[in-house]
Formats: sequence, structure tokens, C-alpha cells
Amino acid sequence: MSDAVRTTALFKRYGPQVAVAGVDLVVPAGSFAGLVGPNGAGKTTTLSMITGLLRPDGGEAHVDGHHVWRDPLQVKARIGVLPEGLRLFERLSGRELLLYNGRLRGIPKAEVERRADELLQVMDLTAAAGKLVVGYSTGMRKKIGLAAALLHNPSVLFLDEPFEGVDPVSANTLTEVLRRFTASGSTVIFSSHVMDLVERLCDWVSVMSGGHIVAQGPIGDVRAGRSLNQAFLDLVGGPQAAAGEGLGWLGSGERR
Repeated sequence: MSDAVRTTALFKRYGPQVAVAGVDLVVPAGSFAGLVGPNGAGKTTTLSMITGLLRPDGGEAHVDGHHVWRDPLQVKARIGVLPEGLRLFERLSGRELLLYNGRLRGIPKAEVERRADELLQVMDLTAAAGKLVVGYSTGMRKKIGLAAALLHNPSVLFLDEPFEGVDPVSANTLTEVLRRFTASGSTVIFSSHVMDLVERLCDWVSVMSGGHIVAQGPIGDVRAGRSLNQAFLDLVGGPQAAAGEGLGWLGSGERR
């Protein structure tokens, strides 16, 4: 199986702080891949470098065999991105937002309109298609953002915490759309720190900690007979208070 994404010694520093410390990430084509790690592990920075939003200080990244920084037009034509802290043109309606994105991509007007209407229907946004995005809920924003990312039919889709703040109904819609996308042979890579969600959706997982990839592969191999949450804790670890030490006042009934 070919690689949809491959990075080599990817590195990023902010002053004295090393955010990504030589990441070698591999994601096979056609996989539903999770990038997991604790807060501050470097997930968002890594995805930003792979998608061309942030220039690395060292290393290389390839998408579908194309170098992200030497061949940016080929890479950007192949990827869809739903970033963390999604910002949209809020004074456009949902349908206008999709039409605008499609025309920016150079898709013919009639084809953009057809795709936009289909995506609005699949995302259960047809009734809200004429409403301004400024009035959309968090779940609706995630759905219209995903629709915009899918509009040009990318081969690799990058999602940064796509289910955060999303209600169960919207989350189910997003999940079904993403499963259909990977079933067609395309690739989804999404970051999360919710292990149960990754275990339920993904067939491939990469675990980050301290700016490094500490494990990656088919999710069954990484789990190795454990739950993904337990495997994650075993790989990443973390400070634990000694039993009985500290917080003796908590729940004691003393109020001050």
C-alpha cells in the first residue's frame, strides 16, 4: 500500500521551545487514521506543517508523493483541511460559502452548484443553506466546514479535533460522511485526544508525545490486546500523585 502522507525528521521550534522534535509520520493511502496525543504533544503543529500552513524549521513532508514545499500547488489540489479554531466567511450563507470555495478552486459554476446542493443535503444543512454562517451552531459550522473541505474531491483530508464541541447528531453525520469518503479509497487523518473515538473510527493510529511519534501502525498492533486508552497511557505516561498524598482537605467538609 502506498503512503498518503510521509514525513521525515519534521522539526519546528518557537524560540527556545521545541514544538515538534523530528517527526517521522506515515499514513497509508485509503486509511482512516488518528493522530493522538496529550495537549501540547505537537499534533496541530505537525498537521499545519504537512498541509503547508506552517513552514518547518527542518525535515520534509510529502502528500501523495509530492513535496509539500517544493510542489505546493500539487499538494493543495490534493488535500482538504478542517483546521482547529475554524474561521469561516460568516456574512455568507452556507450555500454561498460553498459556491465561493468552489469557484476559488476553479470548479465550473454548474458543477459547484451541483456538488454544493448534494453536500448540503448529506450534511443535513439544506434547511439552513440560506442562513448566514454567523448564526450557525458549532455542529453546523463543523459540517459546513467539512463540506467546504470536500467540495473539490481531495484525496487526503486533514481534520484537527473535528468532533470537539459537536452534538451527537452532528457527530454521527460527520462520521458517516467520513466513512463514505475512506470507503472510496481516499484518506482521512484527524487529530484527537479522545481515545474511545479514535478506537471506534480508525484503522491506523499514530501516537505523539513531547513532539515525537512514540508508536504508529494498524490500531490492533498499537493496542496489542489492550484498550487504546490503556495503550496510550502506557506509551505516554504522566505524573501521578502518590496514593494518600495531598488533597487531604478535599471532601473533608471543611469550608474556608
